Amino acid sequence: MKNPFISVLIVTTLLTGSLPMAARDLNQDEALRLRQQGAIMPLEKLLEIAQTRYPGSRLLEAELEEDDGEYIYEIELLTPQGVVRDIEIDAHSGRILKDEEDD
Repeated sequence: MKNPFISVLIVTTLLTGSLPMAARDLNQDEALRLRQQGAIMPLEKLLEIAQTRYPGSRLLEAELEEDDGEYIYEIELLTPQGVVRDIEIDAHSGRILKDEEDD
């Protein structure tokens, strides 16, 4: 006969193993360390990339996150037309991963 505890443990392991890991917000000390190590680009450069898409926009918020070993800046801009844009940029390469209007 099967041990019910082991069955529950196996099911729990399978379920939690298949769930996506939540991104972790990094503080400014971690961001500075990563920048000095060359792991991420300077925030100023990444803001230039985002603002090239929306000239005259204003920065509302910028957060650095680590998600599955990748560093991503989440940038929120207010365009001159009054539209808030959520932009995600790969902090290492500068590649735009997401650009959408905020709800």
